[in-house]
Amino acid sequence: MAEKIHSFTPVFIKLLKGPVEYLEKSTWEKLLQYKAELIAFLQRLGLTLVLDEQDGYAYVKHTISEEDATSVSWVQRRALAYDESVMLVLLRDMMAEFEVGEATQRELIKKRREIKEYAELFFKENASRVKMLKDIDRLIERAVENGFLERSGTHEVPDEQKFRIKKLIKARVDSEVLEDFKQQLTAHAAKRIQHG
Repeated sequence: MAEKIHSFTPVFIKLLKGPVEYLEKSTWEKLLQYKAELIAFLQRLGLTLVLDEQDGYAYVKHTISEEDATSVSWVQRRALAYDESVMLVLLRDMMAEFEVGEATQRELIKKRREIKEYAELFFKENASRVKMLKDIDRLIERAVENGFLERSGTHEVPDEQKFRIKKLIKARVDSEVLEDFKQQLTAHAAKRIQHG
């Protein structure tokens, strides 16, 4: 007799590949339906389910401490370069402003142009504006690759391309990190004014 496959196996496989969002209706419903079984199963593998039902995302992280290098790594970890981290913080800041405002829709959609205009304020150090805008474009593409931004439709004019800023970004950049970063930026801007 064949072994019975767990009902949550398809959800488990998806979670190992990356975060799951509420927009993936059938997977999200199964995730909520088998939440307890999934949590128990993941614990036996040294994994924890991080589930934010309000914002509609879930992902898996290691329960075992990062220092334990002998442990098997189930989950892909991506190290971000400094400028990629700055872009993430800026996107997270846009998300914070969106959530404070009178949002009529659940998802935050921004045009590439709007993201670039916002990011430009923080990347002004660069001598060449053309190079800086190319760098920001590259960082937007990296945010897409890393799963924090998602293209929304297509547009023949690149700067009019819309992106959905995923709520998952809140798990990577919490409000404390956001505040620290803003304080550093304010201090940095003040120094530039003094020396300018």
